[in-house]
Amino acid sequence: MAFSLRIATTSDAADVGRVTVQAYAQDGLLGLEDDYAGVLGDAVGRIEDAEVWVAEDERGILGSVTFCRPGTPYSELSRGKEGEFRMLGVAHRARRQGVAAALVTRCIDRSRELGYTALVLCSMEEMGSAHRLYERLGFRRLPERDWSPVPDMLLLAFIRSVD
Repeated sequence: MAFSLRIATTSDAADVGRVTVQAYAQDGLLGLEDDYAGVLGDAVGRIEDAEVWVAEDERGILGSVTFCRPGTPYSELSRGKEGEFRMLGVAHRARRQGVAAALVTRCIDRSRELGYTALVLCSMEEMGSAHRLYERLGFRRLPERDWSPVPDMLLLAFIRSVD
């Protein structure tokens, strides 16, 4: 599958939000009525306060990831000179085509471009296939930074050196 990566614009917001919410919902990670669905769907906010990268082909947006600089509104886990990414979502039609790996690799490269020493992320315990991807791309668990944004939900922390 041929696709390209680029930074999202506000004109992409509706598609980015829809693809992200559908990816999480189809994986059984949230209901469409969950509060977090609204956060995932608000791509305008992400595009304004972070870097949202999209993968697209001739039919449209295949997936996206939100890259966060430390100390910005969407960063949750990063410290010091660490980049962070969140809200990685890939449309089901584009799964197993290298889209997620390309988006994560873009975040690794972006961290390096900005002079960061590492890239961090947090992920739900249930996201086993994502965890395998992160490990293949050189991430390791960072259990001392695991955290719970709401009761009964543990987010697992991962880190990768980029220097």
